[in-house]
Formats: sequence, C-alpha cells, structure tokens
Amino acid sequence: MEGTSARGRVYEGFARIGKALANPARLELLDLLAQGERGVEELADAAGMRTSNTSAQLKELARAGLVTSRRAGTRVYYSLADPQVAVLLEHAKQLAHAHLPEVRQAVHAWLGDTTDLEPVTRDELAARLAAEAETEAEVEAGLVVLDVRSDAEYAAGHLPGALGIPADQLADRLDELPAGTEIVAYCWGRYCLTVMDTVRLLRARGFAARPLDSGVAEWRADGRAVSTSVVAA
Repeated sequence: MEGTSARGRVYEGFARIGKALANPARLELLDLLAQGERGVEELADAAGMRTSNTSAQLKELARAGLVTSRRAGTRVYYSLADPQVAVLLEHAKQLAHAHLPEVRQAVHAWLGDTTDLEPVTRDELAARLAAEAETEAEVEAGLVVLDVRSDAEYAAGHLPGALGIPADQLADRLDELPAGTEIVAYCWGRYCLTVMDTVRLLRARGFAARPLDSGVAEWRADGRAVSTSVVAA
C-alpha cells in the first residue's frame, strides 16, 4: 500500500502541470513569457486581462513550477522557470493542431488562408542567418527580417539582425524598408494575426513579403539565440 501511495503522489505531482496548463488565460501568459521576462502590468495589457486576474493566474503557474518571479521596487517581473516550459507549450500546440479538427478550424477562422503567403520555416531563416554570420555580409542580397511587435518587446529580445517596426506604425514608415528587398516578417508566435495582416499590407504596397511560420516564442523554444541589439533601418 505504501508503494501505491507513493506512486499516486508521483502522478499527482505530474498532474499539477496539466492542471496549470488547463486554462486558456494561463497558456496565453506562457506564450507571452516565452518571448522574455515581463512585468505583471505589461502582461495584463498584452493579454487584455485585468491586472488582478493576471497576477492570480501567474501565481497558479508559479505554484506549478512553470514560472518564476522577481521584485524590482514596487514591480514584479515574471519569466519562464525553465526553457523546457516553452518546448512543452510548443509541443502541446502542435499536438492540438495535428489531432483536433476544431483547433485547425479555429486557427483558419482566425488567421485566414495563409498558404498563399508562403510562410518561411524557422530552419530556412536560420540557415540564411548562419550564412550571414559566416560571410560577415548581409544575410542574403535584398533580405530584411522584420519584427512587428512593440518597441518594448523588440528591445527585450528579437531575431538576430531583425529590424523593428511596430505593426501599427508600419503604414507610415514604409520608406524605412529598402526597395527591392524580400521581407520576412514575424511576431510573437505562429498564431499571430498581426504578422499575417502585415504581410498582406506589404504585398498590397508592392513589397515581396512572407511571414515566418512562427515567432520569437518558437524560435526560443528551438534553443536559438535572440539579440537585444537595435538594428538601424
């Protein structure tokens, strides 16, 4: 009986992770934290949640060992407890998309048909960035990697060499994009409507633009490096 009880406690411990993940709001917060450390107020604003609710959900994630926190003055900042949390989240999303038709339908309803936008895979872009590093030249003649998140998100960590222009400013800053370039745009993750709308806007304005098949969250989950250096247009 003692062995059975111990075994039960082991699986109860495993179940705590599942219980913590079984909440859409907490999953969204983990997606945001997969980009890097953030304050409670910033997370609440990004997720469209009340600060009090955001704090409560973060405490649940902390109790499950998925996030950690630190205090700086009166502010509390959260981050993922381990890079494997982002990997777990990515696997869960992939499984849901692969095996739940209703998830695929919801994604299509949210993002629209993205096949005509010809998404660039992370491996493809990583290979181009590696080629840049080896030759100490531009990634490829006429290639621009464009981060369309907020300035704060960009500063916290972006893909190496990426130019940061928030999506809500892009229409007024198109002259900052070199003419005749191929643009690979990305946002926080693979289910970001903003980047799809950005690519559609750029194409309508005559740019050769494609979205990355994912974003910073998945890039980090792969174990790939991000940069905090600002790239000038």
